[in-house]
Amino acid sequence: MYQLQTHAHAEIEIKKSRFLGQLYPVTSRNEAQALLTRIRAEHPNAVHVCWVLLCEGDSGLDDDGEPSGTAAKPIYNVMVHKDIFNVLAVVVRYWGGTKLGAGGLTRAYGQAISEACKSANLVPIITMCEIKLALAFSEESALRRLCEQNAVLVVEVSYQDKAIFSLSMPSKLGENFKHKLQDFFRGTVQFLSQE
Repeated sequence: MYQLQTHAHAEIEIKKSRFLGQLYPVTSRNEAQALLTRIRAEHPNAVHVCWVLLCEGDSGLDDDGEPSGTAAKPIYNVMVHKDIFNVLAVVVRYWGGTKLGAGGLTRAYGQAISEACKSANLVPIITMCEIKLALAFSEESALRRLCEQNAVLVVEVSYQDKAIFSLSMPSKLGENFKHKLQDFFRGTVQFLSQE
């Protein structure tokens, strides 16, 4: 899965209709709505501003008056195919005087956003996990060194009858690092459930 590093755009023309494909990195519907308001204000003569929002916990799409399934759906399909997330994908259409038909619209909207993807700078999304553990005070410095060597972040430490650590790392490393901890500390590390 990928996300945009910065805004990307492209423009195509089909039978004198202009299609402006635009991609914006976003993290919420509110941020997307603010961008859509700005885009509509920047393009007052556009006939359609079709969009797809894909972000954690809040997604949506709108054909903005185009025949159902001919604008937002092809934009959505490109985003899913390219595995792009945390994105607002927008295509602004200026009417060129010739009807394109449902198939023509579907191809035009998909192509406009595909062209924008070609210029996009994408970065992988790294999902993180957290491990909470208890360890003897005397092992704290060894744990900190092990975390540093494995690029594991110490998020929080508290002290009770033992040192309680919250560690953060890429999810794909979580189970392997737990095994490494067990081996390194010869089974004396105690994993705690997340609250």
